[in-house]
Amino acid sequence: MRRSLFFIFLFVPFLVVVIPAQAVINALRLPIWPVLPQLFHKMGCLFLGLRVTKIGEPATGRPTLLVSNHISWTDIVAIGSVAPVTFVAKQEVGKWPFVGMMADLQKTIYVDRTRRSGTGRTAEAMGRHMASGNAVVLFAEGQSDIGTHVLPFRSALVGAAQHAMEAAGATEVNIQPLTIAYTKLQGLPVSRNERSLIAWIKSKSVKQNIRGILSGPIKDVTVAFGTPQVLAHGADRKAITKAAENEVRQMLVALNRGLPLPKTFVKL
Repeated sequence: MRRSLFFIFLFVPFLVVVIPAQAVINALRLPIWPVLPQLFHKMGCLFLGLRVTKIGEPATGRPTLLVSNHISWTDIVAIGSVAPVTFVAKQEVGKWPFVGMMADLQKTIYVDRTRRSGTGRTAEAMGRHMASGNAVVLFAEGQSDIGTHVLPFRSALVGAAQHAMEAAGATEVNIQPLTIAYTKLQGLPVSRNERSLIAWIKSKSVKQNIRGILSGPIKDVTVAFGTPQVLAHGADRKAITKAAENEVRQMLVALNRGLPLPKTFVKL
């Protein structure tokens, strides 16, 4: 009931104002474009019952590619609420009603997985966006998981983005690990069986997944920014991607189990 009232009396009026305002900001190419999307995600966290804790900060000083694990579509809301970023998403997202429009307003970069040329075009878009001083989030596993472990990171887009950055005139880009962990439900540690209330379960329909997440309890989420590495010309992108994957895996285990942060973690 509270969520319904929040949506009707606060969220909807907020969207009525923000959507046209963001469209104008994007059309004029104003540098303040991340402000309203971040505010939108903060409102989204309130509506969805996400309590977000941030550890560390996004790297600054050079173009940044954040490589992250992926658990649910709510990852975007949680990450977007604490950092001014753009996301890389599968092309289908841009065609979803309302979601596609909101993704476009946040300058989401789409990848077409059905075509070999899709990776190159996506990398070019990532390169141009980062060369302008913006940060891009790449869910590097290539799919979502239940949040208990990390799948291997794919280095293809990282390497393609490296080449695109060089073509755009930038010689270096930060590759920064980003870990998202759902640690508690209603203040209690999350069991494996309760992961269905958080993660995007492939065996369920889209409607079932959305209903389960929207009707679920309060979720504690941690977004942790790890140690950035510089991907310069000629650097081994596979080794750097693997190092980021390992750090995200160690961080996820520590956060899920309430252990001390990994020694490799450096708070910026």
